[in-house]
Amino acid sequence: MAIPLHLLSQTGAICLDILQNNWSPALNLKTALLSLQALLSVPEPNDPQDAVVAQQVLNDHARFVATAKRWTEEFAKGSSADFNVKKLVEMGFPEALVKTTLQAVGGDEDMALERLAPK
Repeated sequence: MAIPLHLLSQTGAICLDILQNNWSPALNLKTALLSLQALLSVPEPNDPQDAVVAQQVLNDHARFVATAKRWTEEFAKGSSADFNVKKLVEMGFPEALVKTTLQAVGGDEDMALERLAPK
């Protein structure tokens, strides 16, 4: 059942066929996430996730770009090092140890985790 265009912004529905009627047991989480990433990387304003944003893309592209830049600065930018520290501290490792370990491995979170919690 298709969701009316005007409700997409309100419901947050994701129109991705493999999440609905084209799902197969052969698909895994990685496949689903890659499909979702592709969907988000190439927005299609004629079949939008968010009808309000789609209208901006089609009718006021300068406003769309300005809003996207502002939202990126406000919500998406941040130090990946700070994010890695926070994630590892949330796992129960002491912050000082996390910072020195991340520094020693050049910020690589996976390598830091291996050093912090060897098998």
